[in-house]
Amino acid sequence: MDWQIDAGGLEALLLRLTDDYEVRKLYVTENGSAFPDTVSPDGTVHDPDRARYLEQHVSACVRAVRKGAPLAGYYAWSLLDNFEWAYGYDKRFGLVHVDYATQARTVKTSGLRYAEIIRAHRQSHA
Repeated sequence: MDWQIDAGGLEALLLRLTDDYEVRKLYVTENGSAFPDTVSPDGTVHDPDRARYLEQHVSACVRAVRKGAPLAGYYAWSLLDNFEWAYGYDKRFGLVHVDYATQARTVKTSGLRYAEIIRAHRQSHA
């Protein structure tokens, strides 16, 4: 979609909100980006760019927390591919691919990677 991607900007924003407004809790919501998804002949959906995007942005959140940001939650945009107001069904943001003709759902590479990130975080903070 020609949007600039800068995970460091997320870290800087979280720290600025913390410092300038002395917030007690921050939540990152609807964080994601649209990338072309490829449905393989075996039905899997590989989206390495979205997986990398999530890795970089979650890492930015971790760095911000280590520097004092009171981040209480991070939510990827979006669980499912959906209708985007300006683009209809052309752009896909979801961690789960939706075949609009059949309504079949397939967890994408990014969805599997996001689950791994969350699982590793939970284990390291148990």
